[in-house]
Amino acid sequence: MNPVHSRRKSRLGAALAAALLPLSAAAAEDLDSLKKQIEEAAEWKNPNSLVHLAGYADVGYTDSDEATGTFNAGKFAPILHYQYRDLLMVEAELEFAAQENGETEVGMEYLTADLFINDYMVLVAGKFLSPLGQFRQNMHPSWINKLPSAPAGFGHDQAAPNADVGVQLRGGFPLSGIAANYAVYVANGPALELNEDGDGIERVETPGIARDGDGKKVFGGRFGLYFPSQKLDLGLSLATGGAAVWDPDASPITYEDTRDYDVFGADATYHIQAFDLRAEYVQQKIGALASSAAPESAKFTAWYGQGAYRLNQWELVLRYAEYETPESKVKQWTPGVNYLFASNIIAKLAYELNDQEGADDNNRVLLQLAYGF
Repeated sequence: MNPVHSRRKSRLGAALAAALLPLSAAAAEDLDSLKKQIEEAAEWKNPNSLVHLAGYADVGYTDSDEATGTFNAGKFAPILHYQYRDLLMVEAELEFAAQENGETEVGMEYLTADLFINDYMVLVAGKFLSPLGQFRQNMHPSWINKLPSAPAGFGHDQAAPNADVGVQLRGGFPLSGIAANYAVYVANGPALELNEDGDGIERVETPGIARDGDGKKVFGGRFGLYFPSQKLDLGLSLATGGAAVWDPDASPITYEDTRDYDVFGADATYHIQAFDLRAEYVQQKIGALASSAAPESAKFTAWYGQGAYRLNQWELVLRYAEYETPESKVKQWTPGVNYLFASNIIAKLAYELNDQEGADDNNRVLLQLAYGF
């Protein structure tokens, strides 16, 4: 190597090392100071806000008497929670579902602001799942529901109310060794849909309507008792108010023919060893209105009974359900078998037998893989 070049390289290396030494020491001192500030910062020790993501997703396959076997992407339902201290929590469930035409439907199952008043009471405001009964508010997520489908009458816009927009107070308290729980609410009324002839009520729509066109609110709630030693949960639900026929395609949406609206429901759940037993009944009643083109009253009634037996990772399920409207009645048997890969990952196989008055039976084979996170 050229001696001149060697001496120049040596001097350059020494100068660079000398220049970096004070910078490294300063950087290390700044890093130690920053680390100390982070460790002492109150927001790290006692954060004021928390963010949490939960939800569920499912995919499946359906083969029915009325259609060819079809794979379906099911749905993806993320649930977002944002909590400020022990004072307020905002929660929302979104739903993304693939449709038969290839489009993606996006919906909002609920969006509420929950104000924690004390250990026994929470004020909930916004769009919330109906607090009436058990299935809609607690059992409908696919990784919790033990069968791939909802019981007849407990799907969207059937006998069981789905959602409301309003406010509710809910909570629980001990009662002589029993755990009592309650929910009371006031919300916008549901919408009524007439049949094709316009002379009868075909459906009660309860998607959580963000407008009360007739000014008639619905008041109601559920009261439940849980007996820990018997693992028995009993509930009673009631609601009353007004409902109106609506035209969702009008601009603005029109409401007319306001009439009385009443709901009654009862539910029970019982756990004994490896058995899980549950039953639920619900009825929506629409009052008569002589001045209407559809003057008659209408009832929408549904109930189901379900039993499940768990053996290690396998689970056998049998459900019977009935759903009756002014124009039809469905009787449904659904036996199924599940395999639980984990407590929140479940594969289901079921055969749904539907006996509908005045129509061909639409029996279905259902497969589903569901995951809760």
